[in-house]
Amino acid sequence: MTGPLTPTDGVLRVGTCSGFYGDRLTAMREMLEGGPLDVLTGDYLAELTMLILGKDAMKDPSAGYARTFVRQLEDCLGLALERGVRIVSNAGGLNPAGLADRVREVAGGLGLDVAVAHVEGDDLRAQAAELGFAGALTANAYLGGAGIAAALRQGADVVVTGRTTYASLVVGAGMAAHGWTLDAAHHDALAGAVVAGHVLECGTQATGGNFSGFRQLFRSGRAGAAPLGFPLAELRADGSSTITKHPGTGGAVTVDTVTAQLLYEVQSTRYLGPDVTVLLDTVELAQEAEDRVAITGVRGEAPPATLKVCTNHLGGWRNAVELVLTGLDVEAKADWVREQVTAALAADPPAEVAWSRTTPPPLDADTEEGASCLLRCTVKDASPDRVGKRFTAAAVELALASYPGFTMTGPRRTASTAPPTSRARRWCTRSSTPTARARSSPTPRSWPTRRPGRTPGACARRRTPPPPTPSPAASRSARSSTRVPATRAATPTSGCGSPTTGSTRRSAPPACSGSPS
Repeated sequence: MTGPLTPTDGVLRVGTCSGFYGDRLTAMREMLEGGPLDVLTGDYLAELTMLILGKDAMKDPSAGYARTFVRQLEDCLGLALERGVRIVSNAGGLNPAGLADRVREVAGGLGLDVAVAHVEGDDLRAQAAELGFAGALTANAYLGGAGIAAALRQGADVVVTGRTTYASLVVGAGMAAHGWTLDAAHHDALAGAVVAGHVLECGTQATGGNFSGFRQLFRSGRAGAAPLGFPLAELRADGSSTITKHPGTGGAVTVDTVTAQLLYEVQSTRYLGPDVTVLLDTVELAQEAEDRVAITGVRGEAPPATLKVCTNHLGGWRNAVELVLTGLDVEAKADWVREQVTAALAADPPAEVAWSRTTPPPLDADTEEGASCLLRCTVKDASPDRVGKRFTAAAVELALASYPGFTMTGPRRTASTAPPTSRARRWCTRSSTPTARARSSPTPRSWPTRRPGRTPGACARRRTPPPPTPSPAASRSARSSTRVPATRAATPTSGCGSPTTGSTRRSAPPACSGSPS
């Protein structure tokens, strides 16, 4: 077990190695080998990811977490221990306890004694009917950093969580290292950590990825074939930070790249989160040196009375066919095949049928491809039968009986290949969440995290007036998230459990001997 998290020279170096589930697999090793770090974080949970993990859990209840994180640890856990780097990730998804157990298995297989903790309390599925979203496949409140901080203070080497805001991974590390609490006296420091975390949230978007000024990077010789480096934040006790990256990595850290990421998914100057409300109009950015941007002056105030919640609902079945229209009379060709397919489905049509077409080709194009456009028919229904073979057959059977040059872009698909989801936005009181807990092995204990004096309240759907100026707490997409008032985790008290108490870590090899599965 590692001791308390103590920053060097008062500066906590927090890096990231993932901006989404499917990000560069080698990034964890790159960050661990590239330079000094105290904490390495990773964000794996977009709203779509919660759907993917929900479907995984439907097939296997022991699943529900980001499996690529396990592969990264198989390769890098020994290296992280050797270098004294704590790992904090929300890769636990719908099953943080299961992921924690899997990490312990990996550590045991590598001959390493590792203190592993997990934070839970975000999963609201057991209360879904009570809160107004019965039948949700997933329902998770965005928790803050208090549970993470408690686990790190007690020596956890690896902390995995369910649904937290990404910024809270950085906030939790800052709370553990700098002694912050959720009290008003630390709102400014917490707000500064949220800003640093928000810049790190999407990984290489802070170093030139998805950057509209990318041509500036080419002109300066900072962009090319080399992979963009992942960012890190040097976080100080007052909440100020410097965003940078490891030397020799691709991309750049400039005021412009940091600004572009800072404004990602921001709806107003008040950035609401579970730990603090950030006043974004107080943020000051300055270029300290090449690839070093200082963030100062950030002010914060109390967080809102609600927590955002993401829900996913299975929305039925979906299928599509895509037809190629080539040459003259594409309008007439499209009209005819549309009428034919509609007539073939008329006896028992799907609930939703949508037609769309790409831009018509120019006259007298030079190539056949240039003289073509696409006509797409997308169908949705609660029954897979109406959008399965019955639908695709209606199109395929027209191959010799429709417009000249009839062509489809691919083989027919069954409806089971594309089950869609529906999402909604809701609000309810903070006290709706279960008590958030950080647990660790071998003897888990838990601590209360509800703020004293909070009383439960009823959940309201979107038709109920929402709280003023709701802005995303650090979600991947504000459009597909929900806000449910739930209990914000208070600063853990002395009653919190100890991650793997009394463990002694064996010496780690220079590089771990495991290999990705």
